[in-house]
Amino acid sequence: MSDPTDGPAPEPTAPAHPVNGLDDVVHQRVRLGILTITHEARRVEFGYLRTHLELTAGNLSQHLGVLETAGLIEVEKGYAGRRGRTWITLTAAGNAALADEIARLKLLITRVETASGQ
Repeated sequence: MSDPTDGPAPEPTAPAHPVNGLDDVVHQRVRLGILTITHEARRVEFGYLRTHLELTAGNLSQHLGVLETAGLIEVEKGYAGRRGRTWITLTAAGNAALADEIARLKLLITRVETASGQ
């Protein structure tokens, strides 16, 4: 009886296309905007995100929920004076996910520029 591991060696696989590594949670336009702005600011207030991303409060809340569930952001509720405030910060996983997304986008840009001879 032959050993099932006998046989031709597997052919080397080509590296996966960079688009295959894009994270759907991060790559979505609004969520990428949230992560980017929060990374720049270190800590950002809900109203600032809502205004700069031109979103309704409900829409922003849904996107924040997705990012929080994925462990990419932390949401902190508190008060500034008498007004309720919500602040968003990136987690270590959020910083890593954003860095990975940016690296993959750079690879895609390089491939496009190389293919078009720029």
